[in-house]
Amino acid sequence: MTDEESEKNYHSGLPGFLGTIDNAISKLEAAILAVGVLLMAANTIINVIGRFVFGESIFFSGELNRILIIMITFAGIGYAARHGRHIRMSAIYDALPVGGRRVLMVVIALFTSLVMFFLLYYSVIYILDLYDKGRILPALGIPIFWIYLWVPLGFLITGIQYLLTAIKNLTSHDVYLSTGVVDGYKDTETEV
Repeated sequence: MTDEESEKNYHSGLPGFLGTIDNAISKLEAAILAVGVLLMAANTIINVIGRFVFGESIFFSGELNRILIIMITFAGIGYAARHGRHIRMSAIYDALPVGGRRVLMVVIALFTSLVMFFLLYYSVIYILDLYDKGRILPALGIPIFWIYLWVPLGFLITGIQYLLTAIKNLTSHDVYLSTGVVDGYKDTETEV
């Protein structure tokens, strides 16, 4: 099974209710990412056609892309955590036996989860500050704090995902990069 197929057919490694929630969030994230990228591409293409063919740009195109970039970025961090896709520096980690890797993965996942919850807290404070200032987007006329609501949501989902990864590693014999991705390297060498 290819990486794309495994991501398309994601099934949580968590039992019961937690697995159901994890699967639902995974489907929601995938939909948000797909729709966001397609909307951004369509918006950009239409704006370029408008500018060069008709001599008029869409006045809100830049703001819409800004909203979509924020949405894609912060929906994507949870998606990447769920599929074990974040960058790793693993020289020391790879040298450890399975038990040591599992312990280190629990520590890494718990620390990352705490960092995400810390960033969640400060992103909420930032949004409340934007709300108090009452700033609006000039072209679309919507309050700026609305476009940043994706930030704490992304940090929350990512923090929960890393917490669930730590739990999965505490309750399993294998080492997991996420709740559904077992640690290991695929053999990518092929004979010529």
